[in-house]
Amino acid sequence: MNERHLPNPSGLPPPLIVSRLDCDRLDALLETPQAAGLDTHGLRRELDRAEIVEPAQVPSDVITMNSTIRFVDEDSGAEREVTLVYPRDADGSADRVSILAPVGSALLGLRVGASIAWPLPGGRSARLRVLTLSYQPEAAGDLHR
Repeated sequence: MNERHLPNPSGLPPPLIVSRLDCDRLDALLETPQAAGLDTHGLRRELDRAEIVEPAQVPSDVITMNSTIRFVDEDSGAEREVTLVYPRDADGSADRVSILAPVGSALLGLRVGASIAWPLPGGRSARLRVLTLSYQPEAAGDLHR
């Protein structure tokens, strides 16, 4: 099982893979006034350390933007199925999570079976484990969505 923890006891988290298209769009998003009032340090840190690959080179088990994922909160045991979306596509429904939300930032780049401890507002944290990836645009051939 691949595991990614923040912070990693070794001090060096394992490589993270993000598609060039997602990275370019997220970099632009992080420069908008919409993102200015939010804590985006975790997402920025992830993008800064990511290995950037062309969309066609993204492994089929890596969570990318617009992927649909089932994960479990290992602390509570609660399972959720969500689609990781850009803020413009987050409609307030429980099954669409914005990349600017803490859970959204935590999920980007994780592989099926991987888990992560991620800081939440108010000094809390969550430990999330990816159970399934039922849709990934790149694996479906939708390389330029």
